[in-house]
Amino acid sequence: MSAERKNQAKGEQLRGKVKERVGRALGNERMQTEGRSEQSKGDARHAAEKVKDIFRR
Repeated sequence: MSAERKNQAKGEQLRGKVKERVGRALGNERMQTEGRSEQSKGDARHAAEKVKDIFRR
């Protein structure tokens, strides 16, 4: 289950990165900000899953 959540977090990071770059290419600051926000959420979720893995051992 943890691997699935890590993959979801990685997907969120990737979607955020794509959204940020598309926003940058289009000159859309709102889209860039949303992309950075999604990346941050993905980073936080991925870090949380890593911590959970450490304590499961």
